[in-house]
Amino acid sequence: MIQDTIIAALSAGLAEGKGQPLYRRLVSVIERLIAEGHLKRGMLLPSERALENRLGVSRVTVRKALDVLIAEGVIRRRQGSRTEVTARVEKSLARLSSFSEDMESRGFSPGCIWISKEITFPTPAETMALGLGPNASIMRLRRVRTADRVPIAMEIAAVPASILGDPDLVGDSLYAALDSVGVLPQRAVQRMQAGPADALDRAHLMLEEHASLLIVERRCFFGDRVVEFTQTRYRGDVYDFVLELHR
Repeated sequence: MIQDTIIAALSAGLAEGKGQPLYRRLVSVIERLIAEGHLKRGMLLPSERALENRLGVSRVTVRKALDVLIAEGVIRRRQGSRTEVTARVEKSLARLSSFSEDMESRGFSPGCIWISKEITFPTPAETMALGLGPNASIMRLRRVRTADRVPIAMEIAAVPASILGDPDLVGDSLYAALDSVGVLPQRAVQRMQAGPADALDRAHLMLEEHASLLIVERRCFFGDRVVEFTQTRYRGDVYDFVLELHR
C-alpha cells in the first residue's frame, strides 16, 4: 500500500465511527488496516506532518494516536518523524506446529535466511537433549526466520545424522524434511526464558543495544525417540506466546 493509498484509506476510515474522539478513530483505522493485511510489518506510515496536513487533523491528534499504537506494540518510531508497522505475531502454546505453519496460519509469508548447514559433532547440551552416544554426529542448521521478509527469530536446530544425513534434504521447512523420512514430530517439551541479545542476534535481527529476546528450547519426539532439539531466539518486540487455560 503506497503512501497516497494509505492516506486515502485513513481518510475514509476517519469519516466513520463518529462519536469517538478523533485520535481514537485514527487508532482504530490503523489497527483495522493492519488486521486486514493492508499495512504489513516493516511498512512505514506517512510522516506526522503528512498525516496532519492531508487528513486535516491537528499534530496533537496525530501524536496522541501514534503514542497509543506505540504503547500497544503495533508500531514503533524510527529516526526522525516516521513510524514503522511492527504487528506482533502470536503463537499458541497448546499445539505442536512448525514456524512455517504458524506464519501461514496468521497470514504471513514464512521464509528463512540460511547461515549454515553442516554435519558435525554435537555440543554437550545437544548430546544430552538428543540422547546421543559418544561417537554420534548431528546435522546442525543455523538460520534467520522471517515473516513477510522481516527477520523475527534466530534458530539453531540439531537433528541426529542417523535421521537426516544430508543438509540438502532441508529446504525452508525442517518439519517437511522430517516428514519425508517418516519421523514428523508428534509431541514436544519446551522451555522458555528471557535473555539478552548477543552481537549475532543484533546483527541478523536488526536489534538495538541491550535488546531482549524470548528464548525457546524445544525437544521433539517421534514415539519415544528425540528427533529434534532446537533453540529459537525470538524478537521480544514482535512475538507473543499465548496459552488458553481451562478450569
